[in-house]
Amino acid sequence: MTQPTQRARAARVATWIYFTLNGFGVGLWVVHIPNVERATDITHSTLGLLLLLLGGSAFIGMQVGGGLADRLGQRKLVPAAGVLMGVALFGPGLADSWWTLGLSLMVLGFSNGLIDVGMNAQAVVVERAYPRPIMAAFHAMWSIGGAGAALVGAGLLGAGVPTEVSLGTAGVLILIISLVTARFLLEPDHHAAPAEDAPKPKVKAGKLVWFLGALAFAMMLAEGVAADWAALHFKDILNTSASTAAFAYGTFSVAMTVGRFATDRVAAIVGPKAILRWSAALAAAGLSIAAASPWVPLALVGWMLCGLGLSGGVPQLFTAAGNLDARSAGTLMARVVGLGYVGILAGPALVGGLTHWMPLNVAFALPVVLCALAAVFAYVMPAPGTKPAQDPLQLSESGREER
Repeated sequence: MTQPTQRARAARVATWIYFTLNGFGVGLWVVHIPNVERATDITHSTLGLLLLLLGGSAFIGMQVGGGLADRLGQRKLVPAAGVLMGVALFGPGLADSWWTLGLSLMVLGFSNGLIDVGMNAQAVVVERAYPRPIMAAFHAMWSIGGAGAALVGAGLLGAGVPTEVSLGTAGVLILIISLVTARFLLEPDHHAAPAEDAPKPKVKAGKLVWFLGALAFAMMLAEGVAADWAALHFKDILNTSASTAAFAYGTFSVAMTVGRFATDRVAAIVGPKAILRWSAALAAAGLSIAAASPWVPLALVGWMLCGLGLSGGVPQLFTAAGNLDARSAGTLMARVVGLGYVGILAGPALVGGLTHWMPLNVAFALPVVLCALAAVFAYVMPAPGTKPAQDPLQLSESGREER
């Protein structure tokens, strides 16, 4: 097998850095939410609406970012999005009212959407230069960045550092590191020497990209449910203390991070389709065990299995989307990443709505069923190296749907 060049290795490290920076920036904002809420004197309900605004802005940023990645190139988009995110982190710390916070979160969400799509598209390009899968490790670095933000944030909060200083300093560091790291990124081949009269690339992935997006929606919905409801499941259903309840999400999060580091090696052996199928099945089984168990230790095992399951499938979907058409990788990936992000936002809300009619652990049936369906429909995952026009769910070169 062809070994990666030194340029590809440098790009891999650079992409690791962007994933870590993004996870750190998002995580540091999250741990400072209570302080920002007090500083702006807003209610929980107002904060909830503003967080929806942040999520909507991120979704828009993803769709805009996909087109920009294809038109301008990732070497321009990713660092520019990193700079914008660094600047945006100043906003929440300086906000003093609901509307200034709302404007700040719109910019923060938009920049997060831009860099999310850009760095995932870059990860696909870097992976093409390697003889083995490496996508899941990039997502593991995002988790590492978030965990680091939790530790750093806890220390800053404990030391009484003002929110605007913490977020502002982090913003400056993200801005500087984004600019310094930009030179190591790669561009897809079609950006290396663009012709002046070259036609604009057209997306020819047809229905397949929407199938991949639906699978990402299903699995990331389960991830959102775990993030928001795991601790409450322990506290309300198993009647544990708050400190014990924290172990539920902690176990899930650690298992997901470890699983992401391990997934690439397994994918190189069994292939992405098997990874998606068995990852979704394992997530469904783990969440079922957690929901049904009356014992804390067994429920922890369930959350661990759920984390391991969800760790592997989504990176495979992102890689598949980015490889459907190299000329439109950003646009295609924006659709899949965007639908997955909608799942993360919708999952906790849908489960919360179901709790009006049923216990929380019974409401977990929704993500369990969706993960099971993802396992069933994993067959739509294209094999590595498959050309778009060869897939029956995609468009032919003439632009007509083939069946």
